[in-house]
Amino acid sequence: MATIMEIRNLGVGFRPQNAINMTRKWPCKQYLGQKKQNKKSFLVLCSVADQKESKVSSFSEEENVLIDALIGIQGRGAAASPQQLQEVERAVKVLEGSEGVSEPTSSSLIEGRWQLMFTTRPGSASPIQRTFVGVDSFSVFQEVFLRTNDPRVSNIVKFSEAIGELKVEALATIKDGKRILFQFDRAAFSFKFLPFKVPYPVPFRLLGDEAKGWLDTTYLSPSGNLRISRGNKGTTFVLQRETEPRQKLLSSISTGTRVEEAIEEFISLNKNVANSELELLKGEWQMIWSSQVETDSWIENAGNGLMGMQIVKPNGQLKFLVGILFGIRFSMTGKYEKSGSNTYDVIMDDGAILAGIYGIPVEMESKFTMEILYTDDKIRISRGYNKILFVHVRVDGSNKK
Repeated sequence: MATIMEIRNLGVGFRPQNAINMTRKWPCKQYLGQKKQNKKSFLVLCSVADQKESKVSSFSEEENVLIDALIGIQGRGAAASPQQLQEVERAVKVLEGSEGVSEPTSSSLIEGRWQLMFTTRPGSASPIQRTFVGVDSFSVFQEVFLRTNDPRVSNIVKFSEAIGELKVEALATIKDGKRILFQFDRAAFSFKFLPFKVPYPVPFRLLGDEAKGWLDTTYLSPSGNLRISRGNKGTTFVLQRETEPRQKLLSSISTGTRVEEAIEEFISLNKNVANSELELLKGEWQMIWSSQVETDSWIENAGNGLMGMQIVKPNGQLKFLVGILFGIRFSMTGKYEKSGSNTYDVIMDDGAILAGIYGIPVEMESKFTMEILYTDDKIRISRGYNKILFVHVRVDGSNKK
């Protein structure tokens, strides 16, 4: 039977919302209408494009440094490299030392639903935290409602729209301006295919102090869109109420929800970048999604860059690297040459199966044009072999170019 130790460190989260600047003067066209009672009536027309321009960033410069450090980290930190963890830790410490909301638990900004974006994994991490929080296809949320007759903090794991969710609830008490005390008292699965809830088998009343804990909010943004919290077991949580465009795109990819539509929307929001001359940035790029539906043989997919990692080197060198099993890898090297403002001609012609210092040559050749649709230091969207659409994230650090 699961114990409270398995659920105490469940992560937390939110549903994205777009920030609209309601004070902006819209660049709308006014058309003179008919006179009525000596007053002129006007028809005001605003285009959708005008409205899109009203979206503004609700994150400060320091907050954007943290968000940028989170881009490309998989499993909400479970698969983070030491360098990625260091970048996040530095950004977290900067925010914790800055001027956020002075007493978060006394502010209405802490109320509502938050989405877990990142969490550390101390040795005391619970089995449920390791099982659910590290799965990108699940969404993890925390709901905080302190100003009610029944104040609560709830941790929610949403499996999918079609399946349902697990909700673990705790009675909450404000201790001071930063700390919330809580005691878990109920939990249940809500499945879409069942008309009733399925209780989660944890005997909260019998667990005593094991069902109790605390959560400190060490940073709450003045906009109410970003929060950093630390738990009684030493875990650090980064939560957001609003996500930025790259995070929304990566979330769509993780859940497999309307990915191509999300890519089109993302590129549309970044027209200034997409319309400029884009370079194939050096570094190690992990493929996280492609539009390919039908698959060829495994080795053909690997040789055409449809899986694994792309390593872009100086002097026009390119390598595809795919892990097979037990340290055995497939490698395909070749060259790229710029052929247009956003395009590169690629020739891959040196394949091998690698096992340690040994290699078995594989005779293959692949020629295609790579078109860069969007790129920055963290994410790249491109069209490659057979016009297939790809999304890669950088895994070797954001400062390498």
